[in-house]
Amino acid sequence: MNSERPTSAGQSGTTHFGFRTVDEQEKAGKVAQVFHSVAQRYDVMNDLMSGGMHRLWKSFTIGRAGVRPGMRVLDIAGGTGDLALAFAGKVGPTGQVWHTDINSSMLQVGRDRLTDKGVLLPTVVCDAEHLPFPDEFFDVVTVAFGLRNMTHKDLALQQMQRVLKPGGKLLVLEFSRIAAPLAPAYDWYSFNILPWLGKKVADDEDSYRYLAESIRMHPDQETLAQMMRDAGLPRVSYFNLTAGVVALHEGVKLF
Repeated sequence: MNSERPTSAGQSGTTHFGFRTVDEQEKAGKVAQVFHSVAQRYDVMNDLMSGGMHRLWKSFTIGRAGVRPGMRVLDIAGGTGDLALAFAGKVGPTGQVWHTDINSSMLQVGRDRLTDKGVLLPTVVCDAEHLPFPDEFFDVVTVAFGLRNMTHKDLALQQMQRVLKPGGKLLVLEFSRIAAPLAPAYDWYSFNILPWLGKKVADDEDSYRYLAESIRMHPDQETLAQMMRDAGLPRVSYFNLTAGVVALHEGVKLF
């Protein structure tokens, strides 16, 4: 599922934007347009699309993170701030939670939400493929529903591994490959109901069609686990949630 590497100066390979093949250099801008469009209705649409299940998936992720007082946590593609808010309450005054996203509209919605709850966190617009943090700086790194939108997932995973301390944990919560008997019904829902909801609720059918397509193009459970190992996280496990609609991958950086 990896996109092709650039072949020489001034040339780039191709990658996927949903079911379309586009130049690598175009993908980031196209993904940005999607999330600028959906930012204001993102939480409402998540509740509608998942029947509220996304909150349980995130709660499971937060529990598996094992965050304790004094830890440093990096939340990548943190969007509207669900995970960052929960981690802020766990690290306490001696810890740090960095709330980051490549999309400024999503980050602003999340920052405003956190501020409304009286939580002030370092908030940074940054690209996961080029994280602006020192080596071995964080105890925990999380990315929830963001990895599939990244052009070079391998580079992003390497960067996440780089900024983890030895013994630190990377958690990737992402849509994955559903159990085969449920696939036909899930496909019908994804390509009929999701765009319809996007049109009716967010006035944006195309963005939600892209989101459905991007799920199908994302690596399956075993492929992503191997990508994490290849990135330098030898101890990788994963949990299928809701029959594999979503999977939580955990990778531990060894000493």
